[in-house]
Amino acid sequence: MPSAQSVHGLPDFSQSTNFRSISTMLPPKLFPDVEPEPGERLNTEMAISESYSSRNITIPIHVRRGINDGPRVFVTAALHGDELNGTGAIRHLLADSSWELHSGTLILVPVLNILGYERHSRYLPDRRDLNRCFPGSKTGSMSSRMARTIFDQLIEPCDFGIDLHTAAVRRTNYPNARADLSNPRCAEMAEAFGAGIILDAPGPEGSLRRSATDRGVPTIVVEGGEVWRMESAVIDCMTRGVLNVLRKLEMVDGEIDVPIKQTVISHTKWIRAERGGLMQMHVAPGETVKKDQPLATNCSLLNEGQNQLLAPFSGVVLGASTLPSVKPGEPVVHIGKLGTRKQTNAYEKRSENDSVQQDAIEQFSSSVHVIAPESITNTDETDS
Repeated sequence: MPSAQSVHGLPDFSQSTNFRSISTMLPPKLFPDVEPEPGERLNTEMAISESYSSRNITIPIHVRRGINDGPRVFVTAALHGDELNGTGAIRHLLADSSWELHSGTLILVPVLNILGYERHSRYLPDRRDLNRCFPGSKTGSMSSRMARTIFDQLIEPCDFGIDLHTAAVRRTNYPNARADLSNPRCAEMAEAFGAGIILDAPGPEGSLRRSATDRGVPTIVVEGGEVWRMESAVIDCMTRGVLNVLRKLEMVDGEIDVPIKQTVISHTKWIRAERGGLMQMHVAPGETVKKDQPLATNCSLLNEGQNQLLAPFSGVVLGASTLPSVKPGEPVVHIGKLGTRKQTNAYEKRSENDSVQQDAIEQFSSSVHVIAPESITNTDETDS
């Protein structure tokens, strides 16, 4: 089986246990009355709560089982109901006939937070974040009960998981994988996925990926793009990555498409506005920056009192605000620290040679209005 390229900064797990050998190799019993036969595909629904009129609230699910036994993998999207790039990636996987699942079971969930999705909202109707409620409680709040049902019936029966996200509202993220690299199986999944950047972190308390990994279901998160949109470059990255992981697990035929090396980042920082007013960006997500390089300039509505935000260290732009107006303390640019020039060169080389990553950089440079810092003129100076 072809293996992914080594990851810059990632421990070598090449001698670790083969992915398929840890599977139970048993026919999957996921949620009530769902037990696909070998080679079967089916669309089904899982009841997660009830409405005010006593009707079941369900989420649509596609289950696909290969001819041969193998791991059970879930791929979820829209855990925050307004994050739709992952939904677009799952739709693409469902429509794409060029790949075939020959081993194991794949569970595709295009919208996990169906109540948030129907309200175009990140949150549930009780104003809670579903991605801070796992593993949940059978006797807790509505959100906690939903999380418990999802966790017991969908997450825990699986062997591995991929959770697809975008940035929060009014922000955008350059595509990146997030995983607890101290877990060898999470590390191998993150590497196989093939995003240009891997953020090493266990995830917040109550998040799906942290709770799943803690319960023995290694899970990674992939972030990319912004809410309420389906962005082609992000969808391409997510689609390729999911298939890469399935190939790593020997569930799908073909070579893993992970060119050059990937960059592992363990330290990030949000650069925040110093004053209220307008913000002009000088960098876009996916670009590398040097220490003290201008990232953005903000000024008053009358173009007075300009304040320039500088990079605190050399790194790569992971995300940025999409709003041109800010208040003091609001996040503007998210930077991941690159420790050495060698690491920076490796990231830039990969970007140049990876068409999916290059498309993402071009798309983000057009979605965030960027101008050179020297082209900004201060009204105070021009009037004097």
